[in-house]
Amino acid sequence: MSAPRWPWPTLMVQGCTSDAGKSTVVAALCRLLADRGLRVAPFKPQNMALNSAVTVDGGEIGRAQALQAVAARVPAHSDMNPVLLKPSSDTGAQVIIHGQVRADMNARDYHQYKTTAMQAVLESYGRLSQQYDAVMVEGAGSPAEINLRERDIANMGFAEAVDCPVILVADIDRGGVFAHLTGTLDCLSQSERDRVIGFVINRFRGDISLLQGGLDWLEAKTGKPVLAVLPYLHGLMLDAEDAVQTQQQKGDFNIVVPVLPRISNHTDFDALRAHPGVNLHFVGPDAPKPPADLVILPGSKNTRADMAFLQAQGWPQYLQHHLRYGGKLLGICGGYQMLGQHIHDPLGVEGQPGSSAGLGYLAIDTLLATAKTLTRREGRFVNADAAVSGYEIHMGISHGADCERPVFMLDDGSVDGAVSPDGQIMGSYLHGLFDHPDACQTLLHWAGMDNATGVDLAALREASIVRLAEASEGLYRRLCTLTIRQ
Repeated sequence: MSAPRWPWPTLMVQGCTSDAGKSTVVAALCRLLADRGLRVAPFKPQNMALNSAVTVDGGEIGRAQALQAVAARVPAHSDMNPVLLKPSSDTGAQVIIHGQVRADMNARDYHQYKTTAMQAVLESYGRLSQQYDAVMVEGAGSPAEINLRERDIANMGFAEAVDCPVILVADIDRGGVFAHLTGTLDCLSQSERDRVIGFVINRFRGDISLLQGGLDWLEAKTGKPVLAVLPYLHGLMLDAEDAVQTQQQKGDFNIVVPVLPRISNHTDFDALRAHPGVNLHFVGPDAPKPPADLVILPGSKNTRADMAFLQAQGWPQYLQHHLRYGGKLLGICGGYQMLGQHIHDPLGVEGQPGSSAGLGYLAIDTLLATAKTLTRREGRFVNADAAVSGYEIHMGISHGADCERPVFMLDDGSVDGAVSPDGQIMGSYLHGLFDHPDACQTLLHWAGMDNATGVDLAALREASIVRLAEASEGLYRRLCTLTIRQ
């Protein structure tokens, strides 16, 4: 018997809510199509996230699309996420078009700008659809947000513009799955409802026979099929799109990370989440700060504002006590800038022009500028025989005496980072520091972990993608049986 033929040159996955499982369904289908020899590209018209990745063409896209590109076995490209919004406040965001910073806008101005953004979306989609056999599209949030329907480019607005079918995903683990699905349909126009070819119920656990009555009711009420009921897969190691994943391993080595209001690229800590010897604590606002062997200051989309947050939350006093008793301190990107003497923003790159005092633990100053560094990096530790790989995403340059003691020698001959004279404090612009197993082991050894070992994050990610694809095989086959909507 021949394998079923994939009938959809473009298919869009939308969700009833944020975190319903859109990203994982797209990743699973990308892998299933790639395994069958199709060239498939992931695509998300508009993303809002502070977790981002650097692409082969030197652009910046949402982290979820970079993961989906791994699943599709293709290089991540800026066309896969042509509009990326990186919030800098509750009402404003940095607008990135085709991988490059275009402007900082408030919500009202961006709403007017969406007509221009849609042109960028359609240009990227057109290029991908010409290069690939299939394009798997991920929506954003929910298509039922009535206040966002006008000029929509992220959900049904895009689907209508390119005339593609849609599958609707709902998370049964949240409860109310049937209300989510029927309510979402009721909020759509008739042409949009007609575009929905079926439902996926995600994160189910229990006896599926007890669900059958509800599935029958849903299909009878809506006239649309339930394409798959996907199981709740525990222990997946996949890059989060935005929300901080706070689960932790119960090891003996304690690492503390403050959750900054504009924390960015917290996927830097995925390898530590997976490490069996690490107890990783994410400490939110007003939460108690536990003792630590290592404290890591993470990246930030708004370094000066997040520095003020650390001050207000009492982190300088905590860090002083931590260092007095021999603990180690690491800063990544924005966290690295906070470790210095001053952060200067004369052009108002992050908000009001001005300067802020840093924590003063490294003899460096940082000057923020409008040019954004977007670079993939490979290199080695200066003081250890270990490789490192990562990427830079920042809008500042740091200089000072401690930069004469760099952390990394990079393959292009440049250096990165700074180390305090006593070796207790370290900072680097490289995101993904712990992703390479050798780098993970070396950093944990520096931080004082006995018999430190690394974690192969790429292997864990690949195993999770394989699990996703295996669980979604039935969805793939069901989709192959449907007829393309005329």
